Amino acid sequence: MGYKPSFSVDDEFALDESQLLNRDSKSALSSLRDGIGKAVAKPKRVQVEKELEQLSRVMDTYFRIPVLGWRFGLNLIIDLIPGIGDWATSIVALVILVAAVRYRVPKVALLRMGINIAIYFIVGLIPFAGDLLGAWWKPNSRNISLLEQRATVSGPDVRKAKTSDWLFVGLIVLCLFGLLVGSIVVSFLILRAIVIQLNSIPLS
Repeated sequence: MGYKPSFSVDDEFALDESQLLNRDSKSALSSLRDGIGKAVAKPKRVQVEKELEQLSRVMDTYFRIPVLGWRFGLNLIIDLIPGIGDWATSIVALVILVAAVRYRVPKVALLRMGINIAIYFIVGLIPFAGDLLGAWWKPNSRNISLLEQRATVSGPDVRKAKTSDWLFVGLIVLCLFGLLVGSIVVSFLILRAIVIQLNSIPLS
């Protein structure tokens, strides 16, 4: 006669319990993977200080043109002031960049924010058309969006930034100020050349 294994009631219950635990483990693992996938696919946007959001709104989207629905802010109005308009609005844009350091924004995002400001300033140097393009570019709105996406702490939890981050942002600000000063020097040289040419024209 062959050997016939026998199972008791306790063995059958233990087998069912083992299968149930395996199913629970697989279900928990599947839920964990789904949670991780959603967290990676949809990064959480942190809460930033209301003052920064208000600054972005006032400078970029405070006014609305009826029918067209196009929005602009004080940037467009200030940029129309000859000589100081581009300077003033670019310096205001630096406020959000500097504030981003306290939110522990990665250096790559800080660099992108600096580039947004540089593009806004360079475009603004184009007479008339540059002001419209700058209003469309909206550097403050772009940088607030970057801040919300890449910040690692929320508004109530902001804390003292690392020294390396301050040095990195300081380098960005220094480059931007160099760009501003360079534009003034170039403008001065162009005006000087124009004046010299006008003075060299003989009067009839």
